[in-house]
Amino acid sequence: MNLPNKLTVLRIGMIPVFILILAIPFDWGSLVVGSTTLLYTHVIAAIIFTVASITDWLDGKIARDRGLVTNFGKFADPLADKMLVMTAFIMLVELDKAPAWIVAVIVCRELAVTGLRLLLVEGGEVMAAAWPGKIKTATQMLAIIFLLINNVPFNLLGLPVDQLLLYLCLIATVYSGTDYFVKNTAVFKDSM
Repeated sequence: MNLPNKLTVLRIGMIPVFILILAIPFDWGSLVVGSTTLLYTHVIAAIIFTVASITDWLDGKIARDRGLVTNFGKFADPLADKMLVMTAFIMLVELDKAPAWIVAVIVCRELAVTGLRLLLVEGGEVMAAAWPGKIKTATQMLAIIFLLINNVPFNLLGLPVDQLLLYLCLIATVYSGTDYFVKNTAVFKDSM
């Protein structure tokens, strides 16, 4: 197994650890930053999520730069990304840090685009990640991190960066999903 694929497997392995840190009621204490209480478990979860997110960028870069693109990587990398992001958003709903309706929209878009990718592959086409999708991924990952850490340090300035990122990622999610479907309507011509 090459290095990019090992990083992808590592990212998938970090997901259960991320869940356990947030789901099991560890009492490792908290820190007060301004008027915000920051639980250490949430900071640890944010660090795990950040490291996992960095492996997302790193595995793709290494695979492209070194010519190590494999079928396993083409399959597992986007799957790992979706598993990580959807898990994090679902945990944020559980922690009452993100509205369920926003997470539902995000999960539905991810599933719909995955289905579209499968239809395209069946027809011999590959849907490469476009810029709207990359912006969606970046805003989702940033929103998750700032929601986990209660908007620190921006809470000290009274700037709701976590909420702004959440709504920005919602817009990017809807836009990129629409963009993928508009650009690939031909896949549905036989069923219309």
